[in-house]
Amino acid sequence: MQEERCGEDGLLRQLMQPGVLPGAAGGVSVIETHISWVLLAGEQAWKLKKPLDLGFLDFSTVDRRREACEAELRLNRRTAPELYEAVVPVWRTADGVCVGDRPVAAAGGPAHVGTRGEGRAAVTEVAFEAVSTADVDATPLDYLVRMRRFDQSALFEARLAAGQLEPALFDRLARHVAAFHEAAAVARPGDGFGDAAAVMAPVRQNFAQIRERVSDAALLAELAHIEVWAEARCAALAPVFDARLAAGRVRECHGDLHLGNLIVLDGEPRLFDAIEFSAELRWTDVVADIAFLVMDLQARGRMDLASRFLNAWLERSGDYAGLQLLPWYLSYRAMVRAKIAAIRAGQVEGSARADSLAECARYLALAAAQTRPPAPALLIASGVSGAGKTSQSQPLVEACGVVRVRADVERKRLAGLDAEARSGSTLGGGLYSAQASARTYARLAELARAVVEAGYPVLVDATFLKHAQRAAFAELATTLGVPFAILAFDAPVATLRARVRQRAEAGADASEADVAVLETQLSAREPFEAEELARVVSIDTGSAPDWRSLLAPLARLWPGATAVKPMTT
Repeated sequence: MQEERCGEDGLLRQLMQPGVLPGAAGGVSVIETHISWVLLAGEQAWKLKKPLDLGFLDFSTVDRRREACEAELRLNRRTAPELYEAVVPVWRTADGVCVGDRPVAAAGGPAHVGTRGEGRAAVTEVAFEAVSTADVDATPLDYLVRMRRFDQSALFEARLAAGQLEPALFDRLARHVAAFHEAAAVARPGDGFGDAAAVMAPVRQNFAQIRERVSDAALLAELAHIEVWAEARCAALAPVFDARLAAGRVRECHGDLHLGNLIVLDGEPRLFDAIEFSAELRWTDVVADIAFLVMDLQARGRMDLASRFLNAWLERSGDYAGLQLLPWYLSYRAMVRAKIAAIRAGQVEGSARADSLAECARYLALAAAQTRPPAPALLIASGVSGAGKTSQSQPLVEACGVVRVRADVERKRLAGLDAEARSGSTLGGGLYSAQASARTYARLAELARAVVEAGYPVLVDATFLKHAQRAAFAELATTLGVPFAILAFDAPVATLRARVRQRAEAGADASEADVAVLETQLSAREPFEAEELARVVSIDTGSAPDWRSLLAPLARLWPGATAVKPMTT
């Protein structure tokens, strides 16, 4: 979106007149999208919906625009209540327009502006000098959504373009999104959302609308390839769609979760601008919701950030079963962008048309890439507490598209605890008893199978101190027919003790290990046996591992171990 001075006639122009909007003394500017205008005045932004009927949305009447404004306020207060303040009526007066509650009169200009009410019913109060009410229409002319104004540089999209988007921000974003999904309303079977028919309808529409607008033989061939795959996958996944709906994984989501609708607000990531105009587009599987952001990052060449966000969301939500749907939804999201580019190509000429067709081709290629998921493998990260299994494997996760499953997190999840919650367990007791550990490793094996069968490489992050534990996962890899490797993390004992002590004092990690636990692990760990050594990649974390050099020995065990971006140490 580009901010610019607006010269539109009609209501928009009247709203931009001096004295109409509070805070407009310094001028009013506007951001225009294809369905609305956002007027910027002082510390507030006022969204005016365009009187359009585009088929997939209908803002053609005042009542429908009011309903859309109220829906926008309700939906976005779920994630950004600091931004979305009120729905405000616009009134026609003898001298133009005014905003707020119906004024006593409109001739004297506002004497006071304030806010009344809480929640979705909150409105702006405007008190006017007393004049005859005959000068004011009896019903509102239109409605605005009043928002707190923010600088465009706070958008994730802008920060990424400026090289100022910290990767760690995606960890906090994943927690925010997972919590939002957990609290969102749940669809019921029969509502018309989330089943195979509802999922496939917009996919088929995309193919039809692109085919109507594209004549290039190469693009049409690519389109046909994706369409064949989509139809076959829909048939195969139909029971999965239905099972996910029955399990409550189809919810009232955001629906438009991409970098342009993410903001850093008061230092924290927030979603805003959820889809208010189409229930079909926002009532969807939670995996479809996060797939938009993953696809958007992939399209921008940031596979590392896509993998980081995906892993953080999976770890927080525990929804590893949803991975079997991820390629489908990634392809769908890319096809939506391809369709938009194809539509734009039909509206312009010359170089602009060529650019739009090139963009269409890029998104078609990205959609086609989802038909070829990463080469699956089963990797285990072995090592005592403090060896760096989690922190030092992050470059591998980001560079090679690996899905990591952590024992510390799943152990807590099995007990109904948040990852950072303290269980109060004693050494060898509670969550760390032999029975609890056996349940944890069984759960890790179950999740590893789910990730591999979805077509992704998995890294199981646990101590794996015992030969029998490692052998069980080696056998699982054989059963699944995928490569197996042991990433053996270790560091000098003094370093291990210092790390564990520091982590325990911070109390912000899923691990509850202290130095006493570490000493027990050091004495109890079983060395690798002869048949294991051929599968071991040793990783010294006394200093940051050089993953660029470690990829070569790992690739001998897992040919798919090729970085999707230059790896950092």
